[in-house]
Amino acid sequence: LQVVESGGGLVQPGGSLRLSCAASGSSLDYYAIGWFRQAPGKEREGVSCISSSGRFINYGNSVKGRFTISRDSGKNTVYLQMNSLQPEATGTYFCAGAPLRCLEPNILPYEYDYWGQGTQVTVSS
Repeated sequence: LQVVESGGGLVQPGGSLRLSCAASGSSLDYYAIGWFRQAPGKEREGVSCISSSGRFINYGNSVKGRFTISRDSGKNTVYLQMNSLQPEATGTYFCAGAPLRCLEPNILPYEYDYWGQGTQVTVSS
């Protein structure tokens, strides 16, 4: 599985962005996809994930109610819609794939195997 992120950029506080995670080499029907964020000088943290079936979805506490993850099986792509962005959301966003994940609330980076290069999100006025 290979994944490539896109959609990052500069946005003002309160704005929105939609990130894309395009997969190739295998169908997302066999992989959960997680989104992770890493701010400068901080550890990588789990933002959201969606299971391979699409039945299980989880969010980190800091983004609940503002971020929405979704999947387009026909395009083999997972999206992360981010609304009401604040400066603390600034960082590099990574997507990653792994089988049999996102079945529990915790979104842990070490449980994911196939990582993209990341896309930068900057929230600033």
